[in-house]
Amino acid sequence: MKNTLRLSTPTDREVVIARVFDAPRRLVWDAMCMPELLKRWLPGPPGWSMVLCEQDWRVGGAFRYAGRGPDGTEMAMHGVYREVVPPERVVRVESFVFGGQARGEQLATMVLAEQGGRTTLTLTVLFPSKEARDASLAAGMEHGLAEGYDRLDQVFASSARA
Repeated sequence: MKNTLRLSTPTDREVVIARVFDAPRRLVWDAMCMPELLKRWLPGPPGWSMVLCEQDWRVGGAFRYAGRGPDGTEMAMHGVYREVVPPERVVRVESFVFGGQARGEQLATMVLAEQGGRTTLTLTVLFPSKEARDASLAAGMEHGLAEGYDRLDQVFASSARA
């Protein structure tokens, strides 16, 4: 059975995403923080490439990602880490820029829990307003995350065969 993304909106300002990976927690953690792995699964929609991937995984450290579409459109995300507890939890403030337009700032909390060699990733995103949350959902947040996490499954599968 394919691992599917589950999305809920428990409050007017939150989105909670849950996804199970057939991989141990340490491997999922590495895929979230190592630029060489991030570049394999996070570039964006099909046809996009990751042109910038920098991160400093420590409290107060910054991150910056940028992707470019086949038509030259750019999407970027940057922010600062508030909490880093390897390999189980990270909290960060993040901001998106799409097509040159800033989409505001949100607080994202990722928790990884392992059971039986499988890892559940739970991502809670707290937006500044209901309107900001709804705009992110309307822009395809769920679809984009699902595509990236499906690519991550392929990364794990290729690592298992290697």
